[in-house]
Amino acid sequence: AIGLVVDDAIIMVENVHRHIEEGESRFQAAINGAREMATPIIAMTTTLVAVYAPIGFMGGLVGSLFTEFAFTLAGTVVISGIVALTLSPMLSGKVLKPHGNPGKFEQLVEKTFSGLANGYKRALDSLMDTKSVVIFFAVVVLGSIYFMLMMSQSELAPTEDQGILFYQGLGPQTSNLEYLQEHGNEVQARMETVPGYEEDFMILGITSPNAVFGGFKMAPWSERDISQFDVQPKLAAELKKVTGLQTAVFPRPSLPGSGGGLPFQFVITTGESYERLNDVANEMLGKAMQSGNFMFLQKSIDFDRPVTRIKVDRDRVADLGLSMQNIGQALSSMLGGGYINRFSMQGRSYQVIPQVDKKFRLDEQALNEYYIRADNGELVPLSSVVSFEKDVEPSQRTQFNQLNSLTLEGVVMPGVTQGDAMAFIEQSAGEIFPQGFSYDYTGQSRQFAQQGSALAVTFFLSLLVIYLVLAAQFESWRDPFIILVSVPMSVAGAMAFIVLGFATMNIYTQV
Repeated sequence: AIGLVVDDAIIMVENVHRHIEEGESRFQAAINGAREMATPIIAMTTTLVAVYAPIGFMGGLVGSLFTEFAFTLAGTVVISGIVALTLSPMLSGKVLKPHGNPGKFEQLVEKTFSGLANGYKRALDSLMDTKSVVIFFAVVVLGSIYFMLMMSQSELAPTEDQGILFYQGLGPQTSNLEYLQEHGNEVQARMETVPGYEEDFMILGITSPNAVFGGFKMAPWSERDISQFDVQPKLAAELKKVTGLQTAVFPRPSLPGSGGGLPFQFVITTGESYERLNDVANEMLGKAMQSGNFMFLQKSIDFDRPVTRIKVDRDRVADLGLSMQNIGQALSSMLGGGYINRFSMQGRSYQVIPQVDKKFRLDEQALNEYYIRADNGELVPLSSVVSFEKDVEPSQRTQFNQLNSLTLEGVVMPGVTQGDAMAFIEQSAGEIFPQGFSYDYTGQSRQFAQQGSALAVTFFLSLLVIYLVLAAQFESWRDPFIILVSVPMSVAGAMAFIVLGFATMNIYTQV
């Protein structure tokens, strides 16, 4: 950023100094130097503003993150251009003096830069004699950009060591709070044995009635010798020993606005039945886990939710002189738990909820203890007219864009980026999905799909603006193209470090 601010002033001062060395007065040198450099400085300032200003007008996550950055740099560049055109030549005309006897340090610097300039001139002369080699090298470098993009790992933002890991555990569909509490206590006991542990928290039933959600908080960086990335597989392995819960461990998102849930969320949608949807999801799940890209992956829907339906023997009810209304009222009063009234006691209001005690409604045999009075005045057990029918149904019926949906959600393997996992799952979907099936993303995966390449359009629009500005300056359509060839060449240099694994392709490296 400092270089962007001072480069305009540097070339202005250098040009004024050149005129003074040629024998002009300081005042005249400042006038002539400013006139010569006015157009290039205006062009430089315009091109830099064209690069940064569009980022400030972007929407979504990228706009929220970089608006201040973009406008700050654009404003700074504009002001530096104004200073270079006004204050810099004025100060040069007052301060700069004709060249005197150079000191030893100045002689050393001058000798070094002269050597570099002469070396560059000789290299340029030799290269101009072999233009075909230069052109071939340029074509190779430009062509390598495509292959480096294909080989680079991509993600929305790099994972940071924030000193906390979240975990989510799912129990059977029949889980109650007592079940979750019992296994949650085991989870907390096992977490205390993991290196780096400081404290933890746990919430029961917050995401679903059979789910446990919590966090593993680590000590500050200065007080621990193990990173969050080293702790995550250790914690995941320890929590897998809790057999009553299916547990996943994942880091806190680096960026806000993901919407919650596990880091990877792939939504399968179709207009067909949930049974067919579940079959396709099972095939996708098996292939994904065999790929080695995922540490943990699960379906948001399973056909494991037990359903008990009450069947009433209408003929038997009629024989006893009862009505369906009598049966319904009896069951509702004893089992329904419905609110019917309020009463006040000691200044507080309480609900009146008729319901038999918990120990009398734990299983189907309890019906033998429920009685209803028949027309002849006798008490008849409800079990004589009511029976139960058991079945299994989807754990939930979700929709996405008005279509039946099922989400594959999980955590990618360490060393595997979000982009690699999404590319694999999309390729698998193309091979497995029958006609009428489609996919989408939600959570952090949707953020990446929508925002991961948001800067690409801005980049090319900026190039177009820069090209037009340079075309106006040089009054040529060819010369700006020659200058802009350096842009993809420099991109190749940046991509080399990404391909070598020093960084990933994310919104920070794109900026």
